[in-house]
Amino acid sequence: MIGYITLLLVCQLAGEVLARLLGLPLPGPVLGMVILFVGLMLRGHVPEGLDGTARGLLNNLSLLFVPAGVGVMLHLPLVMREWLPLSAALIGSTVITIAVTALIMRWLTPRNGGRG
Repeated sequence: MIGYITLLLVCQLAGEVLARLLGLPLPGPVLGMVILFVGLMLRGHVPEGLDGTARGLLNNLSLLFVPAGVGVMLHLPLVMREWLPLSAALIGSTVITIAVTALIMRWLTPRNGGRG
């Protein structure tokens, strides 16, 4: 498990280094996920240990939101003062994300409804 956590962190680090060296407008962790994805595609499958490690992290993902929640509560007066732009940004980004996801699914789904 430690080896697979190290692999995930090394991919994130490699993405961060690439983003900074090349001046890319993408977050390093996103590039790290792309690096991990390409590596897994070349390998042809996801190792069981990596799958178990990733599931363990995902099962406890809610713990990672605690610091963000504390930060929001710390700056609650600012959030209350700027509620309209924050709400507009949240609603707008949600609608755009749903629309783009639907378009991509429509583009990727075969015309025969996904049946072989």
